Amino acid sequence: MLEKGITGPLDELDRRIVVATQGGLPLVPEPYEQVAQELDSTADEVMRRMRKMLESGIIRRIGAVPNHYTLGFKGNGMTVWDVPDDKVQEYGRKIGALDFVSHAYHRPRHLPEWHYNLFAMVHGRDRDEVMEKTDIIVELLGGDSRGHEVLFSSRILKKTGMRIGQ
Repeated sequence: MLEKGITGPLDELDRRIVVATQGGLPLVPEPYEQVAQELDSTADEVMRRMRKMLESGIIRRIGAVPNHYTLGFKGNGMTVWDVPDDKVQEYGRKIGALDFVSHAYHRPRHLPEWHYNLFAMVHGRDRDEVMEKTDIIVELLGGDSRGHEVLFSSRILKKTGMRIGQ
């Protein structure tokens, strides 16, 4: 049973809204108006339905999805950190709030090979900039950082979440 908002299956317009926005909202001054026009609806109706789907947990968040590479951020690195388990949530929130970090999350350690339990994607125009920004995180963590690495990707295999069909 869903918590609040929508209490039954999605209707046709809800499904079309999800399909139209699953890659992010359009980067225009009035994104809900543009989506509404595509769906032959109103911006108010699109916003109302998206709010209900958000409250119900059908969608997790509402926002635009920028392509970091086309914006010139090509030195992106996944930083991995070994921090005390009882502080991983606190540090995850602090690191995730940094303007150069797109997301931070907790992952289990796999000892003895993998000591890291906090991951954060750091964005920069090149690898040197990512390393400079990583130093800011080192300072933020202080003595609680027991080690870290920066993992740079060699190519993008997939850059989308789950998609539902039309």
